[in-house]
Amino acid sequence: MNSSKPFDLVVFDWDGTIMDSAAAIVLAIQSASLDVGIPPPTEEKARHVIGLGLLEALQYLAPDMPTSWYPKMAERYRYHYFSGNHDIALFAGVEDLLGELRAAGFALAVATGKTRIGLERALDHFALHDYFTATRTSGECPSKPHPAMLLELMAELSVAPDRVVMIGDTTHDLHMATSAGCAGIGVTYGAHPKSALIAANPIFCADSVRELADWFRGAGLY
Repeated sequence: MNSSKPFDLVVFDWDGTIMDSAAAIVLAIQSASLDVGIPPPTEEKARHVIGLGLLEALQYLAPDMPTSWYPKMAERYRYHYFSGNHDIALFAGVEDLLGELRAAGFALAVATGKTRIGLERALDHFALHDYFTATRTSGECPSKPHPAMLLELMAELSVAPDRVVMIGDTTHDLHMATSAGCAGIGVTYGAHPKSALIAANPIFCADSVRELADWFRGAGLY
């Protein structure tokens, strides 16, 4: 690792950070709710659970739903989400940023609330596998904001917490970073509002991928 830089490992969230999928996730949650016969959540509530594991998301969205309904809810969510998957794109400039960070000597990783199948499908679709050294997904670790995803990534890659920055569009990402002893950067173009991200004390908030790249350049990181 390059000790002349303040970070060695840059960890990205996926939905709402790399991939412009928040709106599709909200619509899939609302449609699945109607399918199983419960009132659909507001957009604000649906956006709040983006990045959480299924159990935690459903406990927040539908606390009175019998747990026996969870598999059906999950099945209907996947149906609605994947039926529109061809419309989901990467945020403009993301692949260029990943390439610049890798070329500058950073290790890159993903910590996401997606399932392993969902992440692998997205990595395959956008041909991004080669950018990331390691990944962690929902079901492999406790849900964000528990620090397990970051702790496991740091252990696998032998990186200390103060050499890691977590980039995400939700307070779940930033609280996870804090719990793991890592720095956090918020991106405001995803699921959670800027005011909530700022309240989670990130070292920076970017309103676009370009601003995120400019921050890395301005900090002299590459």
